[in-house]
Amino acid sequence: NYTQLEEKLPESERIGYSAKEEESWGNWISSFGFLILIFFLFWMMMRRMSGPSGPGGQIFNVGKSKAQLFDAENKVKITFDNVAGLDEAKEEVEEIVEFLKTPAKFTKLGGKIPKGALLIGPPGTGKTLLAKAVPFFTLSGSDFVEMFVGVGAARVRDLFKQAKEKAPCIIFIDEIDAIGRSRGKGQMPGSNDERENTLNSLLVEMDGFGTDSGVIVLAATNRPDVLDSALLRAGRFDRQISIDKPDIVGREAIFKVHLEPIKTADDIEPKKLAAQTPGFAGAEIANV
Repeated sequence: NYTQLEEKLPESERIGYSAKEEESWGNWISSFGFLILIFFLFWMMMRRMSGPSGPGGQIFNVGKSKAQLFDAENKVKITFDNVAGLDEAKEEVEEIVEFLKTPAKFTKLGGKIPKGALLIGPPGTGKTLLAKAVPFFTLSGSDFVEMFVGVGAARVRDLFKQAKEKAPCIIFIDEIDAIGRSRGKGQMPGSNDERENTLNSLLVEMDGFGTDSGVIVLAATNRPDVLDSALLRAGRFDRQISIDKPDIVGREAIFKVHLEPIKTADDIEPKKLAAQTPGFAGAEIANV
């Protein structure tokens, strides 16, 4: 032991020394850097999961509505001029838009603004296309359905909350039969049907105690026979707009719209094409 040896040596033979402790940044980083890196990676992962593009189904925003807003700034470039062959349906939808733009025009005569309109018709007839011409919140019926219990009802409430903040406005629910099916059919006794809870929440929001007249619900389906009777009653969906396959005049108008951007021979006539395509819906004509 150096200390014992030092004590035995006389004072003249001892060598003076001093000790000093030093810590380098390298030692500190090697001690704590790995721990900080783990915390940083965990924080980044939590941020991504709670963000709008987070993986894993957006666990922290699962009850938020997935509705997209289409307005003057963020709008699909489709107007009523792009919709051909649906003149009667177009008039009814334009009237609903007019209700929201100038409600006084109707209310001063004692008229009531409708709560909702249901677009009914076979696939490909232009139900969604017609709705695209209107500024609205859009959502698919299947967007309400998730693996978590209570999420659909929470999203309905959040959707109407957003809509009321933007009122007057239109909510468009595509394929509403995903949540609007008749209650009690095909259900196990004593089980909890998530779709029923979502539908009940929608019924209350459309015509319950806390409803707002500034929100109109526009919905589309090709299966009106499976919808719940409470959803179809007056006061919720006041109007049912039937959109059927177009007649020869409608088909000619649709052909004109789709032929406009295409270079064609001079002898191609939309009227002849319309005569050759009886029973074709708008989507089938676009495909031709």
